[in-house]
Amino acid sequence: MVTKPARMYTKISGPAYTRREFMGGVPYPKITTFVQGNQKKDFDIELMLVAEESCQIRHTALEAARISINRKLMEALGTDGYYLQIRPYPHQVIREHKMATGAGADRISSGMRGAFGKPVGTAARVHSKDIIMVARANRDGALMVREALKKASIKLPTPCKIVITKGKELAGRIGL
Repeated sequence: MVTKPARMYTKISGPAYTRREFMGGVPYPKITTFVQGNQKKDFDIELMLVAEESCQIRHTALEAARISINRKLMEALGTDGYYLQIRPYPHQVIREHKMATGAGADRISSGMRGAFGKPVGTAARVHSKDIIMVARANRDGALMVREALKKASIKLPTPCKIVITKGKELAGRIGL
């Protein structure tokens, strides 16, 4: 079955639905690695990707953003030249009533009986001003980290801004 467009699940509506023990067979999130790079080194500059609007981010969008930023930073800085952490975890379970989608949904003999829906994926609930990603690097890789965060923000369903939290005076000198 084809994955539905993300715009169907972007809005936060209703209470959180996270109790997996009551539903059968929730698929695991595609994103499995939340921390990458060198965790022990103390880097000069820290940048954060911050959400500007509240939304739900599907696990596939988080994984796509992680892959794009990781690939760019691995090519430019190597495995020890950066640190990347993805903050939100996709707890929210997304359900779908497969019979009630598409053409001919009104001709189902059972109607809306049992229309609760089956779990099809997970999403992370993010509110405005929540931190989505944290990236750290030295002064020579700071511009590359900023560009990678900007590219990753395109893959997310909310507008994002990049905030410098550590090394602001150093960032001003290198034109960040």
